Order: sequence, then structure tokens, then C-alpha cells
Amino acid sequence: MKKIFLFLIALAVSVSSFAQTKWVVDPMHSFVSFSVKHMGISFVNGSFKKFDGSVVASKPDLTDAKIAFTVDVNSISTDVEQRDKHLKSDDFFNAETYPSMKFESTGFKKLSGSNYELSGKLTIRDVTKDVKFNVVYGGTAQQQGKTKAGFTATTTINRLDYHVNFDQSGAGVAKDVAITLNLEFVEAK
Repeated sequence: MKKIFLFLIALAVSVSSFAQTKWVVDPMHSFVSFSVKHMGISFVNGSFKKFDGSVVASKPDLTDAKIAFTVDVNSISTDVEQRDKHLKSDDFFNAETYPSMKFESTGFKKLSGSNYELSGKLTIRDVTKDVKFNVVYGGTAQQQGKTKAGFTATTTINRLDYHVNFDQSGAGVAKDVAITLNLEFVEAK
């Protein structure tokens, strides 16, 4: 009987050590935005209103996290309807043919304190490229019986690398686009 009891304890410990926690994005408390220089003198800011994402990890420091994120290109908003329509056209995202942008992580490395480096594959239009995000982990909190985790992730990409080829000179619309994700995730039960 004692051996069976010890076996069950060992089994429970080994199963719990491999248990994974899944987190899903809370769209009510998350934002996906971008900024691009216009004519070299100012910036155009925009956001995407529809997106989804998840984090799956078994380690408390999240260094084994697998992160997936999808953005609905048709949800782009710069608060100017004419510009939004142009951004959905083939000059930019070609939302009809490529309705979503996708990100799949390949690594999540803790640098120091709450700073991480997120590596992965970003797909825009018909191009997938390696990208790295600087991430600040805001920690976790309890709200209405649910555990939530917060992150801010930033990177800059060259839009021409992803066949977003309008104004290839970059004189009117800069080549570099700054991306900021302020994300809150809820632990899935």
C-alpha cells in the first residue's frame, strides 16, 4: 500500500511539473497599434480593432512560452476612412487576398527583471520573416476570480520587406513602421 501511495505522489508531481497554462488575449484591455512617419515631418498612427492571441507555458517565468497572434487586417483604423480604405488596397495590405497578419513565436528569452526578447515568424501578405520584439512583462493580477497577465511588446519593421510597396522611396510614407502591442491575457480555465 505504501508503494502505491508513493507511486501516486510521484506521478502527481511529474504530471504537475509538465502542466501547461494557457492564456488568451483579453480584447477589452488590449491594443495593437502602429506608427509610421509621413513626409518626413510627422507621424500617422493607427490600430487594428480585431485580433486574437494565446500564450501557452509551463514555467512560471514564461521562458518556454509558445505565443500565437493573429490580426484582422480589415479592422485597420487611422480615424480617416479614405486612408483606411487605401491601406486595405493592394498598395498596402491587400486585405481581400491577405485578410490576416500572423505571428508564431520561436523563442521567449528573459533578459533581466521584467524585460524579455520575443522571437518569431511574422507573416504579412505573402511574406514570412523573422522578427524580434522587446517585451516588458507587467506581471499578473486577480480580477473577478480570474488571473490576468500584462505585456507590452514593441518592434520596428521595414514594410517593404513584406511587399507593402506603396511609395518605395519612403519619401511620403516611411519604410520603417513602429509596432506596439499592449496586451492583457486571461488564464484559461
